[in-house]
Amino acid sequence: MKLHLPSALALLLLLSCVVTLPAAEKETDEKKSEGEWIQLFNGKDLTGWVPKVRYHELGENPADTFRVEDGLLTVSYADGYEDGFKETFGHLFYEKPFSNYRLRVEYRFLGDQCKGGPGWAFRNSGVMIHGEDPKTMGKDQDFPASIEVQLLGGREQGSRPTVNLCTPGTNVVMDGKLFKPHCINSSSETYRGDQWVTCEIEAHGNGTIKHIIDGKVVLEYEKSQLDPSDAHSKELIEKAGGELMLSGGSISLQSESHPVQFRKVEIMLLDE
Repeated sequence: MKLHLPSALALLLLLSCVVTLPAAEKETDEKKSEGEWIQLFNGKDLTGWVPKVRYHELGENPADTFRVEDGLLTVSYADGYEDGFKETFGHLFYEKPFSNYRLRVEYRFLGDQCKGGPGWAFRNSGVMIHGEDPKTMGKDQDFPASIEVQLLGGREQGSRPTVNLCTPGTNVVMDGKLFKPHCINSSSETYRGDQWVTCEIEAHGNGTIKHIIDGKVVLEYEKSQLDPSDAHSKELIEKAGGELMLSGGSISLQSESHPVQFRKVEIMLLDE
């Protein structure tokens, strides 16, 4: 059927609207997500998360170490660890990387440490940020190259701050100088027992990263980067064409031999 010119123009305009509408909706959704809390843990199952446990392939979850119990994301050693922990450090990776964001987690330690767990891992877990893609990890690799926001529970006596900084395969700049020690404590209080603790991490790409607890910044640094003196990180640097700086990356939760639960893991995207 032959269309007259006015009719043809009308049809083209209609098709143009149909084609461009989804893109417009997507842009609106992305803008809407900025400044709003997005739940990374749905409270039901591990949808969106992928485990990587030492000596196991990516995606394997031996003994259901990472599980959901009573609506809580739980790191458990109740089954399959009769012979002890045996340095099977694990991480539960979120499926997407992030760069500029505010991350909030609510966690608590509970129960007894798994038999054979190292002494330093008593009531010890962590949130790994700006991490490598878990696909690049070796089967026997213990920790991903990343920035660790270390979560610690207090012992019966003495101070033991939480949301500290550890740097597996990485370095940061602190007070204008390259910081090379593996760990440094924050200025937080000590949190004992099985109480719930809420912490936030504010990350601005390769810029400033802040550890926040009870609304107070307890640690701050910048220019996260891979450590060229670390053999695995050196490989990652070579694959990245010589680039050391980290502007974002994976987010993961640790399994380090002490049971821990998370009742909330949420993220707020920030404008770059």
